[in-house]
Amino acid sequence: MGLNRRLIGKKRLPPRQPTPLVVPAEVNRSRSMDFMSDARWCGRKFRAFNVADDFNREVLAIEIDLNLPAARVVRVLERIAT
Repeated sequence: MGLNRRLIGKKRLPPRQPTPLVVPAEVNRSRSMDFMSDARWCGRKFRAFNVADDFNREVLAIEIDLNLPAARVVRVLERIAT
């Protein structure tokens, strides 16, 4: 005996027109921040906080530790701002 089930087709998404990213006109106009995480061979995890300038893609700060509390992230951002 077979099951009489209705087959449901795939939902099609409309085609997208990607717009190019806007490149800032000068240094220190736009910055990007990102958190990354990884683990050592022993399984201990660590995090990295990265800040980069979007104009010349220069990395302004990298902060690496086992934990990154908000106060430390604010301190890094204030150091970059001065």
